[in-house]
Amino acid sequence: MVLEAHDILMLERAFSLAEKARGCTSPNPVVGAVVVREAHVIGEGYHSGPGKDHAEIAAMKDAVRRAGGEARADEPLDREAARAACAGATMYVTLEPCCTYGRTPPCTDALVAADLSRVVVGSIDPSPGVNGRGVDILRGAGISVEVAGGDIALRMKRQNDGMRKSVVTGLPFVTYKYAMTVDGRTATDSGDSRWISSAESRLLVHRWRAASDAVVVGSGTVRADDPLLTAREVECCRQPLRVVVGDPAALAVESALVRSAAEHPVVVLCGGAAAEDSVARLKTAGVEVETVACGSDGRPLPVEVLRVLTARGVQTVLLEGGRTLAGAWWRAGMIDKVACFLCPKVAPGVEHRGAFAAEGAALMAEALVLKEVHVEVCGPDVLLTGYTGEAH
Repeated sequence: MVLEAHDILMLERAFSLAEKARGCTSPNPVVGAVVVREAHVIGEGYHSGPGKDHAEIAAMKDAVRRAGGEARADEPLDREAARAACAGATMYVTLEPCCTYGRTPPCTDALVAADLSRVVVGSIDPSPGVNGRGVDILRGAGISVEVAGGDIALRMKRQNDGMRKSVVTGLPFVTYKYAMTVDGRTATDSGDSRWISSAESRLLVHRWRAASDAVVVGSGTVRADDPLLTAREVECCRQPLRVVVGDPAALAVESALVRSAAEHPVVVLCGGAAAEDSVARLKTAGVEVETVACGSDGRPLPVEVLRVLTARGVQTVLLEGGRTLAGAWWRAGMIDKVACFLCPKVAPGVEHRGAFAAEGAALMAEALVLKEVHVEVCGPDVLLTGYTGEAH
């Protein structure tokens, strides 16, 4: 559907509203909504977390308040007041309105009761029970519904990559982030990597952690860096689940992860051959240890790790492991997005220190070309991001 410039502007506004709750809504999507009459915004809102008003309800409550009425976030929407405030208006919403009962009633019922004349939807919700049915219900009630297409629709889809991939495939959406020097190295020959990236880039990574359901590293990274893996110096609704893949013996009792396990959960996913004394030691210290299926190399299979995380409600994974773990996940096709910080440093060496330790294409013509590439400056670094596949 080709939308007018004003329609796109209002969808962009709804998109920005949705981002206000980034990291706070899981397992629900982030959604924003704007109510407009005669080119003027009369109400707007966003979904702020599970069990709280959906974006459409929040926007209509805002319209009621702007019209001089009362509408509390902790009380149901007064449909008569919403009708008085919103009748004949257009609602812009980033994701198709829900039409099923969950923690809250269907938004489609509230939109119909408000007597809106038009609804512009940024993207269809692929969830079972929705997936176009919400649009059909609204149209069946006489409301004009338009669904965005083109670049704006793609942005709306990408805004909820985690939810969409989880619904469609049953697996979380994985972003692999790493920093490298201009000569293509993620560490020196000695293995040192602190710090390749700038303080500005590292702060951005903390924001990504705050927005992710889980942060995953390998046992090699734990041994080398003793990371904490929490989101720090940024606003954070909840800390991500911290996950270590590999040998439990890598986590010493005095490590940052183990010492903080009581405050923020840590999970170790390992093979069945892991030493029993190491497993027992971690469990005593409050670290969860779970066995997953391994490949012929004795290392946990990436898809099995992701299935375990899915069962824990994880939809988004920030992969921060080193080149060995990243290479295994790349070979398995489990990386959906690459985020590379290219940093203005040169660190010559003779060891191979690329971002992926994996067999690859023999010819450059066979290399995978990332999609939807975006480049931005982050302090003195350059951040390049791109997707390995299409949006779900």
